[in-house]
Amino acid sequence: MKVEVFALCDAAVDYGGKLSLLGAFDGIHALHTPVIHPQCAIALRVRVPRAEEGKHLIVLNFIDADGRNVMPSVNGNFEVHMPPDRDSVAVNLVLNIHQLRFERFGEYAVDLMVDGVQAASLPLIVVQHRAGPG
Repeated sequence: MKVEVFALCDAAVDYGGKLSLLGAFDGIHALHTPVIHPQCAIALRVRVPRAEEGKHLIVLNFIDADGRNVMPSVNGNFEVHMPPDRDSVAVNLVLNIHQLRFERFGEYAVDLMVDGVQAASLPLIVVQHRAGPG
């Protein structure tokens, strides 16, 4: 299985096998903590070869620099049914996240596990934005 797209973004949708995403980002700016990001999404597209047809488990973890989870792990299953005329298929998955909370500024990561193996990781930094004069 190959990860073709893995992005943290403002919004994402899968319609008719097409993955559309808006506003991919790797940083959040805020004046103070805790930082609460109201809405975002994880957009994921994986390429599954015929040999891996069947059920698969995905686990997403938002972790801080110390390796602690920022929110509970997100677990999901998907099943791939291969058409007879294809050697592989792409599977799109979208996870909408509301009220993502960070207790402190710093470096974070979004880790993706597929079938118990780490498949990808995204860096995320939460930065203090200093208010300007006036």
